Amino acid sequence: MRNIRSLLLSLLILAMSATAFAQFGVSIIIAPPALPVYTQPMVPAAGYLWTPGYWSYGDDGYFWVPGTWIMPPEVGLLWTPGYWGWSNNAYAWNGGYWGPQVGFYGGVNYGFGFGGVGYGGGYWQNGAFSYNTSVNNVNVTEIHNVYSKTVINATVNHVSYNGGAGGITARPTQAEETAAHEQHTPPTAIQNQHVQAASTNHALLASVNQGRPAVAATAKAGEFSGQGVVAAKAAGAPYKAVENKPAANKAAATRSSENKATASKAAAVRSSENKAAENKAAATRSSENNAAENKAAATRSSENNAAENKAAATRSSENNAAENKAAATRSSENKATASKAAAARSTENKAAENKAAAARPAENKLTANKAPATRSSSSENKPAHTQPAPSQKAAAPEAHPESAPRPATAARAQPAPHPQAAPRPETAPRPEKKDPGKE
Repeated sequence: MRNIRSLLLSLLILAMSATAFAQFGVSIIIAPPALPVYTQPMVPAAGYLWTPGYWSYGDDGYFWVPGTWIMPPEVGLLWTPGYWGWSNNAYAWNGGYWGPQVGFYGGVNYGFGFGGVGYGGGYWQNGAFSYNTSVNNVNVTEIHNVYSKTVINATVNHVSYNGGAGGITARPTQAEETAAHEQHTPPTAIQNQHVQAASTNHALLASVNQGRPAVAATAKAGEFSGQGVVAAKAAGAPYKAVENKPAANKAAATRSSENKATASKAAAVRSSENKAAENKAAATRSSENNAAENKAAATRSSENNAAENKAAATRSSENNAAENKAAATRSSENKATASKAAAARSTENKAAENKAAAARPAENKLTANKAPATRSSSSENKPAHTQPAPSQKAAAPEAHPESAPRPATAARAQPAPHPQAAPRPETAPRPEKKDPGKE
C-alpha cells in the first residue's frame, strides 16, 4: 500500500510538472510568427543568464515576450527555452525550465547560444558562470569570467515552432531525452511577472507589430522602456495576417477548453477513485490497527489482572501465614503463661499444703502432750479413795456417780501421735494403799 501511495504521488507530481513545465493548455491551429531579428542587450552583472524571447498566445492572439537576462534560482542551473510543437492537429506550447543540463527545445534557433541543440553561451565552473563572448554581449572590463568560442547554429531560418506545416523536424537526442527526465525547476517569479507584463502590452501583439516588436529584448525583466531596451531590426519572415481565421481559432480554443474539461473531469474521477482507494486502505489499516491495539490492550489487561490476582493471592497467603503464625505465637505464649501460672499455683498449693501438713503434726503433738498432763493434774488434785478390803467390797456402798472421777475419754479420742515423734507418757504414780486399820 505504501508503494501504491508513492506511485500515485509520483504520478501526481508528474502531472503537475507537465502542467507547470509543458503548459499544453493552449492549443491553436495557427502557427506562430517567425522569430524577429534583434541584438542582445548587455548583461547587467555577473551571474545573469540569457533567456531568449518567444511568441506566446493570449485572448487577442500571439504576442511577443521579450528576451531578457535572469538570475537563475540556483548556482549551476541552466535554462532550457520553451517551444511550440505540433500535436493532435494543433500547436501546443511546451514551457521552459531550469535544470543542470539543457534539454530539448524543439530545434528552434533562438540565437545567442541557443542554436537549436544544446547551449553554447557559457558554462558553470567553481560556482561562477563563464560567458562566451562570441554569442553574448558582455562588458569584459567588469566581468572577467569570459572566453570566446564560435558556435555553429543548427538552423539558419527563424521558424519558431516544431512539426506541422513548415515547422522544424528536429527530434530530441539521447542526451536531451536524459535531460528531460532530470529534476527540473520551474520559471522564477520574476520570469512569470515578465510574461504577465508582456501580455498586457498592446504594442507586443503580433497583429500590431507585424512580427517586428518595438521591444524585442530588455536587459532587466519587466522593464519595457528606458535604457537596456532593444527593438527588433526586422521580422524573421513576412508576416501573414490571419485571414478569416478567428472562428477557427475560437473553435480550436473551444475544443481546447472541452479537452481541458474532459481531462480535468477524468483527472477528478481518477483522483476520487484514488482517494476512495486510499481512504478504504486507510480505513482497513485503521481497523487492523485498532483490532491489534484492542487485542494488545486485552492481552495487557488479562496479564495485568492475572498479575494482580496472583499478587493479591500471594499477599493473602502471606497475610494468612502471618496471622496464623501470630495466632500460633500468641497461643503458645498463652499456653506457656497458663502453664507457668498453673505451675506457680501448684507450687504455691503444694507449699501451703506441706506447711499445713507440717503444722498439723506439731499441733497434734502439742495436743497429745497437753492431754496426759491434764489427766495427770486431775488425778493428783482429786482426793484418793480408800480401797475397800477384798472382803468388804460387796458391802461397801457404791460411789455416787457425781463423786466418781470421769474417765479421760477425750484424750483417747484424739489421734495418737506418731510412735516415733510423740514421747511416751509418764505413768501417773499409783496411790498408795492405806491400811484401814491404821486409820
